[in-house]
Amino acid sequence: MKCVLLAGGLGTRLAEETVRIPKPMVEIGGRPILWHIMKIYAAHGINDFIVCCGYKGYVIKEYFANYYLHGADVTFDLRQGTTEIINNQAEPWRVTLIDTGQESMTGGRLRRVMPYLRAEEAFCMTYGDGVGDIDVTRLAAFHKAHGRMATVTAVPPAARFGRLDIAASQVREFSEKPAGDGGLINGGYFVLSPKVEKYLEDDATIWERAPLMGLARDGELMAYEHRGFWQPMDTIRERQELEAHWATGTAPWKIW
Repeated sequence: MKCVLLAGGLGTRLAEETVRIPKPMVEIGGRPILWHIMKIYAAHGINDFIVCCGYKGYVIKEYFANYYLHGADVTFDLRQGTTEIINNQAEPWRVTLIDTGQESMTGGRLRRVMPYLRAEEAFCMTYGDGVGDIDVTRLAAFHKAHGRMATVTAVPPAARFGRLDIAASQVREFSEKPAGDGGLINGGYFVLSPKVEKYLEDDATIWERAPLMGLARDGELMAYEHRGFWQPMDTIRERQELEAHWATGTAPWKIW
């Protein structure tokens, strides 16, 4: 299967980082979060990626153009003008980087890369800012079994603040980052049929609005429930939390 990665947004809530680089290139443990997401898919045998670039997309292109330099030891012979790659640890990935426009929305970006996907039976798609211990193999099998156009991974919302149980102005209980109330949200990590293209109108199409609503209305959207670890990186605080997981060797999404 191929995997589409939406990597073109502005990432305004991470402005401290995204003023210089696109959000998917913000690092966790010295590697872009985009790399971490790709490693999750690669752990399940998916190595063919289409990256939808937009804001500062040249940074992503330069990263992959110089991937050997990022992940290997190198000898530069300045006299001979040669470069020798030593201890090459490059991934067996095929990465297609497509400029999907500076102002395109999520559905518009997907629409722009559909020519690379129409021959596929199904493909994966996710955002460039969320990690989890998603069982992509089971997710894909679930999608194939139900036969509908789209599958969304449904996850409990990440708790960001402590919950107060209050009665008559008295705090009866405080829960630091409590689990959700049982409701589930869109966690990304989609599996889609190329037939979803008919729901994509133009560059202004927001995938999370008309397309998903239309798929649900038409009975073509199924949910794969994931109750394990999942966390987006929308804020500096969330980046720091992911960094702490990685630094202590407890990163649940590191399934490789």
